[in-house]
Amino acid sequence: MCSIMGYCGACADIEKFKQGFSRTVSRGPDDSRIIDIGRGLLGFHRLSIMGLTPSGMQPFSLGEDFVVCNGELYGFAAQREKLKQKGYTFQSDSDCEILLPMYREYGTDMFAMLDAEFACVIYDGEKGEYVAARDPIGIRPLYYGYDDGGTILFASEAKNLVGLAKKILPFPPGHYYKGGEFIRYCDIARVDAVCHDDRETACRLIREKLIAGVKKRLVSDAKVGFLLSGGLDSSLVCAIAARESEEPIRTFAIGMSEDAIDLKYAKQVADFIGSDHTEVYMTPEEVISSLERVIELLGTYDITTIRASMGMYLVCRAIHEKTDVRVILTGEISDELFGYKYTDFAPSAEAFQKEAEKRVRELHMYDVLRADRCISVNSLEARVPFGDLDFVRYVMSLDPEMKLNRYGKGKYLLRHAFEGLGYLPDGILWREKAAFSDAVGHSMVDYLKEYAEGQYSDEEFESRRKKYTHAAPFTKESLLYREIFEKYYPGQSEMIADFWMPNKEWEGCNVNDPSARVLANYGDSGK
Repeated sequence: MCSIMGYCGACADIEKFKQGFSRTVSRGPDDSRIIDIGRGLLGFHRLSIMGLTPSGMQPFSLGEDFVVCNGELYGFAAQREKLKQKGYTFQSDSDCEILLPMYREYGTDMFAMLDAEFACVIYDGEKGEYVAARDPIGIRPLYYGYDDGGTILFASEAKNLVGLAKKILPFPPGHYYKGGEFIRYCDIARVDAVCHDDRETACRLIREKLIAGVKKRLVSDAKVGFLLSGGLDSSLVCAIAARESEEPIRTFAIGMSEDAIDLKYAKQVADFIGSDHTEVYMTPEEVISSLERVIELLGTYDITTIRASMGMYLVCRAIHEKTDVRVILTGEISDELFGYKYTDFAPSAEAFQKEAEKRVRELHMYDVLRADRCISVNSLEARVPFGDLDFVRYVMSLDPEMKLNRYGKGKYLLRHAFEGLGYLPDGILWREKAAFSDAVGHSMVDYLKEYAEGQYSDEEFESRRKKYTHAAPFTKESLLYREIFEKYYPGQSEMIADFWMPNKEWEGCNVNDPSARVLANYGDSGK
């Protein structure tokens, strides 16, 4: 993971820029550089993943053009060969070095051509203007805001812009910025034509496309590891990777010492696939003492994001401190595609599809944000195979009637795609889903709720929550998170659309807590 920042105009206060940019040095601790290009500033903190030599350091330049990019560009070698045939030369093995030649050849059409997780800022020297862009899902973070003089700034994280921009907002995924406008180049959630493949064909393609998504994310010059919860999604990623790797892969799991449901199942998966497995335990004291730090690094007040981040932050901290792993594969983005527990209550296939589209478009504010921040703050890079663009497009295009839970088991298509092939034990492949924030230990959420209850009397809660009109807190836990958020990001709550919650308009989903535990269909998540 790396960090980028751009001040897109003259007369920048370079000291103020440096101060803001320094807040994300953990994203790229290997090297840092800020350049003044006369009409603005570009900054880059490097985490060396592809092309580990100094020649891979950014910003890259080509004539009077410059670029900074936080990204992984899959299949870049083939594109580089095409560019070489057009006369371009390359000084490094970095995937991001192809961006300026591509920009010269294709202009802003290049962004739709990329198979990538990326956020970038380009300075076009010939036109004297800036262009910025972000991948279609928003796996790589990018924020923007305007200073008092109306100059736009871009940065990897909102914390870079606090004090420099009045209002900070997420750069919309699947868009590029040019000439003062945000222009959509890809709406990954939109389906132009419904795919009516039969069930067995669909499951075969789901399997093939997910395997391809994992394989391309194993390519790294730095060492790769895997988060393994013992749930379906991370277990499939690990099982595929284990088959594709010559050496045993390294897996990591975390849980509360007394009631971590998934530590048991993660160990079963690790034993089955033969991984080099590490268990990390967290205590109630660690959870509470880490809460403010986690909210600061996340830049959110969302309840489920914060709960689910506690274990992820602590396990990634242990990976950073105790291993030489620098790339982490995770299991995010499966629920948005195949369904949550609450989408079992979808009143129709059309409603299911509409909800999936909403969730995919909002991913950058919730699960994707969580994975990025918890991993990057520990100087690691996140890679998300379920976010592979080809995979996402295909699953989103499938007839939603097929994706509804008519099988008595959620995510049936994904499970059936790997059934009988020896990737996972049946007990894991068909195990009932446990909510991520609960799976590391049901007591963890209870500790957080209990701690929040002790911070306010009922009268204080009612009085203090009225200060907030956007995304108004509705429990003591949500108020606590919001007050900590405001300490670090004052007045910036609109960076997050609202609290992540089930669709309350559906029967059975009008609940007051985001955890799947409160739903009538939650059932037995394992024991």
